[in-house]
Amino acid sequence: MNNPSRPAWRPAARCLRPGRLTRRQFLVHSSASLAAIQIVPGAVLGLQGATPPNSRLQIACIGVAGRGAANLSGVRGESVVALCDVDTARMASARSAHPQAKTFQDYRALLDQMGPSIDAVTISTPDHTHAAVAMDAIRRGKHVYCEKPLAHSIHEVRQLVQAARRHRVVTQLGNQGHSSDTIRTFREWIQDGAIGNVHTIHAASSANHCKIDQLPLLREKHPVPDSLDWDLWLGPAQHRPYHPAYLPGKWRGWMPFGCGAIGDWVCHVVDPSFWALDLGSPIAIRAEARNYDPVRHADTFPAGSVVTFEFPARGSRGPVRLVWHDGVEKLPRPAELDPDDQVPPTGAIVIGDRGAILHGSHGAGGLRLIPDAKMDAYRRPPKTLPRVPGHHADWLDAIRKGGSPGSRFDYGGPLTEIALLGIIAIRCLGTRLEWDGAAGRFTNHPPANQLLRPEFRPGWGL
Repeated sequence: MNNPSRPAWRPAARCLRPGRLTRRQFLVHSSASLAAIQIVPGAVLGLQGATPPNSRLQIACIGVAGRGAANLSGVRGESVVALCDVDTARMASARSAHPQAKTFQDYRALLDQMGPSIDAVTISTPDHTHAAVAMDAIRRGKHVYCEKPLAHSIHEVRQLVQAARRHRVVTQLGNQGHSSDTIRTFREWIQDGAIGNVHTIHAASSANHCKIDQLPLLREKHPVPDSLDWDLWLGPAQHRPYHPAYLPGKWRGWMPFGCGAIGDWVCHVVDPSFWALDLGSPIAIRAEARNYDPVRHADTFPAGSVVTFEFPARGSRGPVRLVWHDGVEKLPRPAELDPDDQVPPTGAIVIGDRGAILHGSHGAGGLRLIPDAKMDAYRRPPKTLPRVPGHHADWLDAIRKGGSPGSRFDYGGPLTEIALLGIIAIRCLGTRLEWDGAAGRFTNHPPANQLLRPEFRPGWGL
């Protein structure tokens, strides 16, 4: 799948250093009326993470706008008892939908005051604060649903995975496509040998989070909005003055806070192949990008990048090459595609020695064999994998029944690492980085190891 028309890449080898237990319902009847249901959290009952004997879980939602609103909707059938957002102006809709919930601006105050009375939390904050918030909740024995990517660094990911295991809490990464029917269909097709032995994957997102043109604006001075706790929004990130270029909803394009297009979309687009092929950890990563200097443009991401990951043979499959494309760098057109067909702006081409599968994002949406003649001729295998009712439901059911969700942290963590390794490769542009996943270190480029664990601001840590 080489693209001979691709322009030459701008070399840059410098690496920027960072500094069925079911719930019983208590229905109390009187001759005049039905009394209220009493809700008692599992922590109070000393159940150590097992399901308390109530009809609904008590949930705290940290970050309630943007993706937070979607996650709040995902748990609306439970008892939402607390809402938290560093910007009080963005809480109006959530407060209106859940008027009985207590509201907080600081998640630490929420956990201190409400900890004994909540079962679980959803975390929908910017990427750079995921680890700090999730770790605090996990250590208090709370079940956690966290938006993707799981964390902002490899170190944070591994600490969260270990803590979730140690405290035996039920976790779920917010890559909702993992609970879809199509991702299970994709895996069944791969196991059926629909395209033979997979050797190459091209995955892409058309998202472009480059902020290079906004770098000069950061010299401007702006007052902090009255509704925003800027210091708390920064959290573990190094201090810098407030600027409206960062938020709301703009932080993904800024390296200190977000993870760019690759961090935003790998957990959606690469998830099907990661699961079906048991990819595990890559052994090498190399990034290419045009018109991007990882030192001068260190605060942001390129307008487009191509990141190549090499995965070793594993089990019965051979080695796999995964090529990630984002922004202005599009998916290459596969030879198998029908002449009048289009390459999706976001999705993947999975190539085996007997054919190819084309699919979109979020759990291999719209998957099909290409060309159409192969899809028409394919005798589809029976459904062998269990289906789930939804991503939030998968998490909530696991809390009640003592099960394990599909994208728990020890699955979603390694998936997130692919994106984070790609970001390090972007910061070490043009260098082929050799990665020892078991040891958690690069073996051929020491400066890259300094990017595995960014320094937290004083007063913050895991």
